[in-house]
Amino acid sequence: MAHPNEMHALTLTELAQCLTAGDFSARELTESMLERIANLDGELNAMLTVTSDDALAAADRADRHRAEGKAGSLTGLPIVHKDIFCTRGVRTSCGSRMLENFVSPYDATVVERLANAGVVMLGKSNMDEFAMGSSNETSYFGPVNNPWDHTLSPGGSSGGSAAAVAARMAPAATGTDTGGSIRQPAALTGTVGLKPTYGRVSRYGMIAFASSLDQAGVITRSAADAALLLQAMAGFDERDSTSVDQPVPDYVAAIDKPLKGLRVGVVRQHFDAGLDEKTGARVKDAIAALEAQGAVTREVDLPNLELSVPTYYVVAPAECSSNLSRFDGVRFGHRVNDAKDLFDLYCRSRGEGFGAEVKRRIMTGTYVLSAGYYDAYYLKAQKVRQLIADDFRKAFADVDLIAGPTTPTPAFKLGDKTDDPITMYLNDIYTIGANLAGLPGISVPCGLVDGLPVGLHLVGPHFGEGQLLNCAHRYQAETDWHTLCPEAYR
Repeated sequence: MAHPNEMHALTLTELAQCLTAGDFSARELTESMLERIANLDGELNAMLTVTSDDALAAADRADRHRAEGKAGSLTGLPIVHKDIFCTRGVRTSCGSRMLENFVSPYDATVVERLANAGVVMLGKSNMDEFAMGSSNETSYFGPVNNPWDHTLSPGGSSGGSAAAVAARMAPAATGTDTGGSIRQPAALTGTVGLKPTYGRVSRYGMIAFASSLDQAGVITRSAADAALLLQAMAGFDERDSTSVDQPVPDYVAAIDKPLKGLRVGVVRQHFDAGLDEKTGARVKDAIAALEAQGAVTREVDLPNLELSVPTYYVVAPAECSSNLSRFDGVRFGHRVNDAKDLFDLYCRSRGEGFGAEVKRRIMTGTYVLSAGYYDAYYLKAQKVRQLIADDFRKAFADVDLIAGPTTPTPAFKLGDKTDDPITMYLNDIYTIGANLAGLPGISVPCGLVDGLPVGLHLVGPHFGEGQLLNCAHRYQAETDWHTLCPEAYR
């Protein structure tokens, strides 16, 4: 039987087994996690809202369902939701002053499906404002500190979710990924980050940043945990016009398949001068570990991948400019009280409600969509996006998965890149391509560099999540990098 003080050390899969065995109740587990959040989050700032009463009520319901023989694989398991997912009756701020006091009247589909599966929501996690950032420093509520070193960034924009899982304040968390915002923070905090295929998981109730790129996913401690959650989250949703009506395979059942014969592509462009040498060595070790299990590697070429960052930073701001136009001080969101006229109301409400990075992207997006510039910038970016997608399609004709680094370096110092947006944007150079092409990707811990975690990035073809999870799980069966915990949080 697991001691209550040890519950935080268990993965989601292990916790499910313990609940089934009756080692402890869902209420005891929830109380343990809430206590850790209360004791530890003051130094991390990973949580924006803690829903203690609702969590305990959900845990009690889970215990009743278990006693009645109605429990599923997720019943009673605690989770944190990124504060970009609408949660009925609970504040949904998007890390912004604009929505500081917004209480959603409905649940996002992801929240709804997990709640129906019996998951217990502990609260909402901190994030870069409107998911715009790679370091979790653009949040109106202050930056999140990395549990491995409080002077370092946990990555972004799902930095709060990643920090909460890394610090063992929750066994899992939801996140969103527009250009790497699940996978990059997962790599920098030693956790597992899964971004599904675009359209695999509903975007309904997920506040939009860039609609053609945003995708809901999870941050967990293991690939097996990610499979467990994706099983409940995935599937068609008629309320989301970008949701794909395709059957959901059994991710959990296929996770332990041997890797013999798996064709893994290693992207030549990934191992260039921009990659930290020690990080590259850890990633190469991880690829060798896949080979040791029977995988076959070959070099693949993605010649247009170097254009992914400039392409992304035309497409994403353009869509952000359109999506954020609804926050005007009239219908909902921050509103000034003493506006002189309608123009003053718009200007000051938006000026006060949005932070510097959000304003920068709105301005960029409005510019590239304006008359005379649409063809030169936005239309051209969409054409390059298609070239990048074509490169991936050609590569997947010869390989099953693509492997490389998730980030160029381990975690960087808070404040190091805030004055240079371009340097910050380059931190997503290895992850953006998957978003532009709508492909699934996963980051798994693959070693330490100077005592800090780095990630192995795996990308699959459309709806290839099962193979990604299988490969990641088999890698974790032979390594223990994903079990490492920052010393202060063991």
